[in-house]
Amino acid sequence: MHENMNQELDFMFVKYARVWIPDVEEVWRSAELTKDYRQGDGALQLQLEDGKELEYKLDPKTNNLPHLRNPDILVGENDLTALSYLHEPAVLHNLKVRFIDSKLIYTYCGIVLVAINPYETLPIYGADIINAYSGQNMGDMDPHIFAVAEEAYKQMARDERNQSIIVSGESGAGKTVSAKYAMRYFATVSGSASEANVEEKVLASNPIMESIGNAKTTRNDNSSRFGKYIEIGFDKRYHIIGANMRTYLLEKSRVVFQADEERNYHIFYQLCASAHLPEFKALKLGKADDFHYTKQGRNPVIDGIDDAKEMSTTRNAFTLLGVNESYQMGLFRILASILHLGNVEVKDRDSDSSIIPPNNGHLSVFCELMGVTYQDMSHWLCHKKLKTATETYIKPIPKLQAINARDALAKHIYAKLFNWIVDHVNKALHSTVKQHSFIGVLDIYGFETFEINSFEQFCINYANEKLQQQFNMHVFKLEQEEYMKEQIPWTLIDFYDNQPCINLIEAKMGVLDLLDEECKMPKGSDDSWAQKLYNTHLKTCALFEKPRMSNKAFIIQHFADKVEYQCDGFLEKNKDTVNEEQIHVLKASKFDLLVELFQDEEKATSPTGAAPTTGGRTRLSVKPDKSKAGQASKEHKKTVGLQFRNSLHLLMETLNATTPHYVRCIKPNDYKFAFTFDPKRAVQQLRACGVLETIRISAAGFPSRWTYQEFFSRYRVLMKQKDVLTDRKMTCKNVLEKLVQDQDKYQFGKTKIFFRAGQVAYLEKLRADKLRAACIRIQKTIRCWLARKKYLRMKHAATTIQRYVRGYQARCLAKFLRRTRAAIIIQKYQRMYVQRKCYKRKQAAALVMQCILRAYMARQLYKALLREHKAIIIQKMVRGWLARQWFKRSLRAIVYLQCCIRRMRAKRELKKLKIEARSVEHFKKLNIGMENKIMQLQRRIDEQNKDNRSLSERLNGLEISHAAESERLRVEVTRLRGAEEDAKNNANKVTTLLEELERLRKDLQNTQKEKKVIEEWAKTYQDEMEQMISELKEQNHLLKNEKNDLNRMIQEQGQQWTEKMQRALKEETEQLENDLNEERSRYQNLLTEHLRLEEKYDDLKEEITLAVNVPKPGHRRTDSTHSSNESECTYNSEFAESEEGSRGGEDVSKAILDMSLFLKLQKRVSELEQEKQSLQNELDRREEQFQRARARDDEEHKKARSAELEYESLKRQELESENKKLKHHLNEMRQSLRGSPEAGSAAPGSPAYTVLLDQLNSSNEELEVRKEEVLILRSQLVSQKEAMQHKDEKATMTEPLPYIEDVQKLTDAKEISQAYMGLKDTNRSPFPDYHKLNEDGELWLVYEGLKETNRLLESQLQAQRRSHENEVEVLRGELQSVKEENNRQQQLLAQNLQLPPEARIEASLQHEITRLTNENLDLMEQLEKQDKTVRKLKKQLKVFAKKINDLEGGQMDVSPGQTTDEPVHPVNIPRREKDFQGMLEYKKEDELKLVKNLILELKPRGVAVNLIPGLPAYILFMCLRHADYVNDDQKVRSLLTSVINSIKKILKKRGDDFETVSFWLSNTCRFLHCLKQYSGDDQFMKHNTPKQNDHCLSNFDLAEYRQVLSDLAIQIYQQLIKCMENILQPMIVSGMLEHETIQGVSGVKPTGLRKRTSSIADEGTYTLDSIIRQLNTFHSIMCQHGTDPELIKQVVKQQFYIIGAVTLNNLLLRKDMCSWSKGMQIRYNVSQLEEWLRDKNLMTCGAKETLEPLIQAAQLLQVKKKTDEDAEAICSMCNALSTAQIVKVLNLYTPVNAFEERVSVLFIRTIQTRLRDRKESPQLLMDTKLIYPVTFPFNPSSLALETIQIPGSLNLAFLTRV
Repeated sequence: MHENMNQELDFMFVKYARVWIPDVEEVWRSAELTKDYRQGDGALQLQLEDGKELEYKLDPKTNNLPHLRNPDILVGENDLTALSYLHEPAVLHNLKVRFIDSKLIYTYCGIVLVAINPYETLPIYGADIINAYSGQNMGDMDPHIFAVAEEAYKQMARDERNQSIIVSGESGAGKTVSAKYAMRYFATVSGSASEANVEEKVLASNPIMESIGNAKTTRNDNSSRFGKYIEIGFDKRYHIIGANMRTYLLEKSRVVFQADEERNYHIFYQLCASAHLPEFKALKLGKADDFHYTKQGRNPVIDGIDDAKEMSTTRNAFTLLGVNESYQMGLFRILASILHLGNVEVKDRDSDSSIIPPNNGHLSVFCELMGVTYQDMSHWLCHKKLKTATETYIKPIPKLQAINARDALAKHIYAKLFNWIVDHVNKALHSTVKQHSFIGVLDIYGFETFEINSFEQFCINYANEKLQQQFNMHVFKLEQEEYMKEQIPWTLIDFYDNQPCINLIEAKMGVLDLLDEECKMPKGSDDSWAQKLYNTHLKTCALFEKPRMSNKAFIIQHFADKVEYQCDGFLEKNKDTVNEEQIHVLKASKFDLLVELFQDEEKATSPTGAAPTTGGRTRLSVKPDKSKAGQASKEHKKTVGLQFRNSLHLLMETLNATTPHYVRCIKPNDYKFAFTFDPKRAVQQLRACGVLETIRISAAGFPSRWTYQEFFSRYRVLMKQKDVLTDRKMTCKNVLEKLVQDQDKYQFGKTKIFFRAGQVAYLEKLRADKLRAACIRIQKTIRCWLARKKYLRMKHAATTIQRYVRGYQARCLAKFLRRTRAAIIIQKYQRMYVQRKCYKRKQAAALVMQCILRAYMARQLYKALLREHKAIIIQKMVRGWLARQWFKRSLRAIVYLQCCIRRMRAKRELKKLKIEARSVEHFKKLNIGMENKIMQLQRRIDEQNKDNRSLSERLNGLEISHAAESERLRVEVTRLRGAEEDAKNNANKVTTLLEELERLRKDLQNTQKEKKVIEEWAKTYQDEMEQMISELKEQNHLLKNEKNDLNRMIQEQGQQWTEKMQRALKEETEQLENDLNEERSRYQNLLTEHLRLEEKYDDLKEEITLAVNVPKPGHRRTDSTHSSNESECTYNSEFAESEEGSRGGEDVSKAILDMSLFLKLQKRVSELEQEKQSLQNELDRREEQFQRARARDDEEHKKARSAELEYESLKRQELESENKKLKHHLNEMRQSLRGSPEAGSAAPGSPAYTVLLDQLNSSNEELEVRKEEVLILRSQLVSQKEAMQHKDEKATMTEPLPYIEDVQKLTDAKEISQAYMGLKDTNRSPFPDYHKLNEDGELWLVYEGLKETNRLLESQLQAQRRSHENEVEVLRGELQSVKEENNRQQQLLAQNLQLPPEARIEASLQHEITRLTNENLDLMEQLEKQDKTVRKLKKQLKVFAKKINDLEGGQMDVSPGQTTDEPVHPVNIPRREKDFQGMLEYKKEDELKLVKNLILELKPRGVAVNLIPGLPAYILFMCLRHADYVNDDQKVRSLLTSVINSIKKILKKRGDDFETVSFWLSNTCRFLHCLKQYSGDDQFMKHNTPKQNDHCLSNFDLAEYRQVLSDLAIQIYQQLIKCMENILQPMIVSGMLEHETIQGVSGVKPTGLRKRTSSIADEGTYTLDSIIRQLNTFHSIMCQHGTDPELIKQVVKQQFYIIGAVTLNNLLLRKDMCSWSKGMQIRYNVSQLEEWLRDKNLMTCGAKETLEPLIQAAQLLQVKKKTDEDAEAICSMCNALSTAQIVKVLNLYTPVNAFEERVSVLFIRTIQTRLRDRKESPQLLMDTKLIYPVTFPFNPSSLALETIQIPGSLNLAFLTRV
């Protein structure tokens, strides 16, 4: 067929055309024609991809041309049927490109999903991927196993027809994994319809079946060694209700034998790995290497697999499926006994008999575990029973037969155990609910061919022949239906029919029939059976062959390949014989489970009615004989081949009754290398699995199919304007008749155009040529335009240059003229300068001469004066020398002190320098040489300082000696003077004195000479020291420079560290913000889960009610609006509780239904309650963490408030009691006055009456004082009690609470007890003894009370004294601070005095301003505190005044006759009677009516349009204000609870209506804001008017209810988001991705059998305008409802996140959408959304940032993707995309036109290398279920409550304005 097609397309074989040629290594190689092909040429001139020239010779007989290669634009398609040229090399190349380059393992081939095993874990099976594929059309998403599962699920629901998914492939191709993922998809999408979580059980069956049916082979570490067909049952709502499993052909031989590098079944190794567990000690297991059945493969360990952990998984799965612990241990006993049986040694007794030695350890363990006798088992392992017609013989068997019998028994036991487990799995998955439909998943072996093929391979290939026949018929049927639907003439397609091969196997006298016949022969053998096969089929059947070199083998030509089967073992495996006596021994076991395994088949029937499997295979209608003795023989007479054929027929009947879906698994290589593709192995499997046959059938007809609209959109460029008609069908017909001359190449259907193979490539070539010609024309025009632009620029440049040159010449001439004139002027001024300079020189000389003369005269005068005053100078010098001597002594002492001080400072400086040295340690490392130099200089300085100190010491010693000598001489002179005076008196001694004087003069001269020498030496030393000091200063200067450099570097480093710390601080701040948002999100998610559990709880409760209550005739359900929401158990209203109680009464009185169901539901309800309680605890813990600070403030406020309330209640009681007493006394006194004889004198106005009134007033005043004292004492006692309780509760707190500071003054326990006793005595009734002193006892009671009061006053006086002492201490502290301030002011004044006047004034002003500002701030803070206190006291005063007025009103009622005599107290009366205080009064019984009219039956549309926004919230708050005003806590609690529950009810009833949810979100937030605004808290009263502040709540703190309302608002917000998401979800993909907003930019590519949604906008297709209109609708509704602007921003941000996430997820899962043109479409669509944000002034809400990943993905589709610079740009640009997303987009990038280039694999690896350091989540898709945490910023209302009018339409006439 392909050859004929190529001959018809020989005009396509031109130069540069690409073809496929056969190759030994790569199967097919690509080559390019270097010369046009002409008819009759015998060879093609080709060039391979590596540049090698090749001459490809054509077959002279057929002259068949090679296969043409598809255009690059079609390479990598999702569907192989979309390829223009359908042949083997095209299929192979397309799969290789997708698998290697794009890392895509799934590809469609018509109705088949081809899955290539990547041998690597891929992140494409998560819950996000399942959600992305759920509800999507199969052609709309990239190929995936989930797409096939979704298609099956959808067709089951749509067509009411059962479905099947057939998964096939070689061992290691991934069949089991594919089937597992398909079942996971059904379990996730459909959910369970019952309480048993069937989907979890279905998934739990996988680890069980894998452990007992999977093993390691050379090709696969987890190879399924049996076939299985799982039927997943669904009810009418298409929820999973159960499942049933059938198994086929278990490989029993693996139990007793494994090849090298293979393992036994996993369960044996799991048992050995868990042998150390206590419960497994009795099994006496060891390592796997200790048992014969597990060590033959010599590889007991699988890399990366923990068998002990897998054992735990298997046991958990057993438990989940209802297999209890005892049964599990029984299973493990049987498995362990099989291992021990394999270790039983059989020894030869002689050549014909064998024996098991006595006391064999393993056989003993086997018998102990199986509960059988040792003697029986050891006997029948070595003997067998022979029956004849008359007698029975027991015959010993040789060792080999005994070992075979032992292995056969082990295989039989394992097969029975396998069947038992399968039956119990089916029982666990069975449902009592009637099954409406099912989806079957067939995981069966693929076509197998090995070097040695035996009975197992024969059965497997037989099954694949049957499946291939069914597959061919199904494909043929679909093709026929498609042609008939489109009304195209049906032409018979020739396809391969494998019925002859099936007949060869299963027909009469076929292979299986002859095998069964040979098994019945007494002396039948494999050789005789082979001879019968040769004689029967060798000459009659072309599909049967005999090998040349063998007489014990045969060859069958299967549909995939020829297979040679070895006859050895066929008969034995077909018979599957077991020694019956061994079975009888096992049946006689005491082990119940073992007996159950071998019981009658009737008892082992599966729950579905299907017969159980024998030997791992399903048995059909095999009924046992009535005689029990013949059951075993009958069972074993049925051959394995017959059982397998029957079960296969049943399977085919099931598949034919369902709609099949095919998954073909391909093994890419035999070495399990990740993403490595072996073309030879792939082609072999493609041929075997029927994919190429599907291609061949498709290619034989019209494989390429286009709708008329798609064809018109793609090939519009080939049409002229006159060819375009309004009728698209006629347009396409006219164009095709012109483009394709042969009308047989296409057919016109009703909705599609059908093309022959290769025609699409031809049309693509025409389109590319047309586009190329258009590009050349555009390039020509552009180049002409560019050349003309260049010429005009050059012309303009030439004229400009000329203009500038001429201007330059003119400027040069003008410059020359200016310079000439300037030279003349310069000469003039130069000459003048010379003359002036000469004059100045002469003038200066004269002045110098005068100066010298005057100086000479001055010097002469100076010399004269100097001579005259020489004596004075000498005297001055002598006196100065004496003064200096004293000064030097003082100086030395001072210097010594300075040295000490400087040494101390030097030590400190040394410490600092050492610290600096440590901080600059790395600079020392960088400047080691400099440090050495510094150290050398430092040593030199130290040495010089040492020399300097030694010289200084010598100089000081000389000076000291000279001073002593001078002192001695002075003393001597003094003595001489005295002697001279004596000499004057004694003239005789003059001569002696003169001699002595002369001698002294000589000594003095000598001393002076010595002094002069010392002075010269000192001067020299001083010069040397000065020079040395100068050098040291220079060195010091250098060191300072170096130090400054180091300091500068340190400062720079410090600055860098500061910047780094700032960045770290910023990052930490951002992290904390993120953590806060995450915590808020988790809290809100918990609220969502809590709400979900509440709803589930309500539903379960309703189900329980329906189950328990049998409705009587005429019974009606209660309206749902009257039922209470029981989730809010803390705030249940009374009427809700009473209603629930009545409902419970009804439940009890109802009839009894199915108690088992009721108990299950009750158990489930208890579990949900526990789960709800745990969630509630988690919520409480989170709430405590979030609101710890606020809770502490609220607690303090509550404590203080409770103390105030206690004080008020005490005061009210005292006032009432005191008033009653006063009234009573007053009435008695008045009566006594009226009744006395002196009544006239006691009349009003008389002196006696006045005196009595004065006494009464004074006593009243005294009682008032005493009463206030008692009240104060009581309040202190109450506060003290609360403080002590609080202290006991929180003993760890160290800071006292503010509200108990006054109470703590009473610290003495004795004082407290005295006060308490006094109070107790005050309230105690008087004793009878008091009547002796006074007839009524009042005086004595008052006296005792006064004594107790005095004690209390004394204690209070002590407390006041202590407080006075504290105040004194405070005043002392303030005095000290004032002194410090004064000192600071003096220092500042001293500093200011040193400054210049201007700076002094400025500094003083600055200081004064600072001081005044601080004082102002302090005063403002004090003023705020005072205002707060005043407001609080005013509030309390109003309450007390109201209560006193009420009491006075009560007094007026009691004694109305005294109103004129008693003084009238002032009453708080409103200014106008009709002044509205912003409150609404209602009766308690009207609460239900209020809630019903205002919440349950309110229509949001009318309220939002006609009334003010938030009106229901204002009305409810005004009602709440009145309940607070009258101090009715029960009414407040009831109203709030009713409101919350009613809002929840209306949301549950109409939660899918966006308008309703938005309306109640707005009103709930407004109600919450009102509670905050009028709470009385300062933080919420900043924006209130004085009138609004007067309307604040006065009696109750509703902070807890604010939290409840906040949680309710969060729930409503999440409900709003879900409702909005449900509306937007269907629009997003169509509007953002599929619809072409810019028409003509993205042409439609050829598609395959599975058509995608068209991008052309039909009537029912959503567009971007649809999304924008919906966004406008959302926004307008929220604005009409008065939703807070900040909340609208959060909603819009969430909307845009959903749009971006859904669009990006679909982009990542759709290869056809990843193109340059689609990137342009997406960016345009995003710009339209941004324009919408700008129009609504929402650019700052963060919505644009949520679209950043989508924007970057669109940019990634459009940027260049070639060089390393491009890779760097992509990495820096795509910071909002993860590495997985970037690589996925690059892998999916697909050119739409031939001018675009694919992304190379090297470029993608470069991107991965650059991004490997990123720390991010490996998740591919964005979380579309993510809801940003919502906040409700406080938004006060400026609306005055007193101005609100209630419309009559609300039916709230029962509310009264107050």
